Amino acid sequence: MAGYIVGTIKEIKDNENRVGLTPKGVAELTGRGVRVLVQKSAGVGSGFMDNEYKEAGAEMLDTPEEVVKQIDILVKVKEPIESEYRLLELMRGKILYTYLHLSGVAKSLTEKLLECEITGIAYETIFDANGKLPCLAPMSEVAGVLAVQYGAQYLQKKYNGRGLTLGPVRNADKAHTVIVGGGVVGTKAAEVAAGMGGKVTIFDINPKRVEELKKELHEYLGDNLYASVNVLKSEPGNFERAVKDADLLIGGVLVAGAKAPTVVSENMVKSMKKGAVIVDVAIDQGGCIWGSKATTHSNPTYEIDGKIFCCVANMPGQASRQSTQALTTSTLPYLLSMCEKGVDGAMKADEGFAKGLNTACGKIVYKAVAEDREMMDHYMPVEEFLGEGCGTSCENCACCG
Repeated sequence: MAGYIVGTIKEIKDNENRVGLTPKGVAELTGRGVRVLVQKSAGVGSGFMDNEYKEAGAEMLDTPEEVVKQIDILVKVKEPIESEYRLLELMRGKILYTYLHLSGVAKSLTEKLLECEITGIAYETIFDANGKLPCLAPMSEVAGVLAVQYGAQYLQKKYNGRGLTLGPVRNADKAHTVIVGGGVVGTKAAEVAAGMGGKVTIFDINPKRVEELKKELHEYLGDNLYASVNVLKSEPGNFERAVKDADLLIGGVLVAGAKAPTVVSENMVKSMKKGAVIVDVAIDQGGCIWGSKATTHSNPTYEIDGKIFCCVANMPGQASRQSTQALTTSTLPYLLSMCEKGVDGAMKADEGFAKGLNTACGKIVYKAVAEDREMMDHYMPVEEFLGEGCGTSCENCACCG
């Protein structure tokens, strides 16, 4: 093992109940000789008690400051918010392993990571051998389910919705759910909405993915007599007509690590029915629907032109136990690899994991982030970084030692 000390702290973003490590994950680490520090009550929101962490071998500390001062790798769930920037200052040159979404959040976070020479490893840009996003996929699944649940909730009349359910009602029209993007979010949302018996239309720009989706959804739905699913390639005309007819519009467009493109225009949103609901799951990366802006669980919705927007940026935080279990299962193998080989060694051994590196030693090493933040003067290609080192002399950082 590389001798790293690993820690996790309590998440403080609005209604964020997930935690970076489960007790089972801690046991995996301590069983291999890794020292693990956990802030007291960090796992309570996910149903994991302090005694479970103790039994797994963790050392329990009272404050996040006590944790970050001692660790080499901080494992979180969400990107640090402004009130946590002081923690970054206390862990100068250390490793932050979490969702970062640097292209979608405030530029100040990128600037702070560079200032503090943080090695920032983003779950959402780690790739596996098949070109998939293994650490993003489980949360995308949860978000796909919740997008439909929230959509169903806000379609109720008391929220100024259209007064519809997403299920079949005899002698009444079916609600129409339109989904943009056939990735993990869109696929799961289509499964749930169609499984409820509603009318579903899902779009993707890739013809190959369209054909795959048709097969996947047919197999998933089986003999569900109520399901009505139409899988289409996004083209001018059919896309605009479907959005106009939508009762629930779900945005699930993803470009890994980069700002999401706006694929639903202002005119398209304004063409929609009064009381239609828009759930933009792409909001972590800036949103893919015109009018979208990040909301919170405490204040989840707003209206534009009579359409109800729900753009909660940490949606899976309300399905915290499932989310934390699924997330740790995906992130732990990379964490174990870092602890065994060091960050540099783990990334040189796994090209897909190396793509998770977003910042290090005061530089941005993920090009899409540098472009989106208009900070190309701070950019160094990750291949060059891992091959030659950063050329600086940062104290205690992952590459400089």
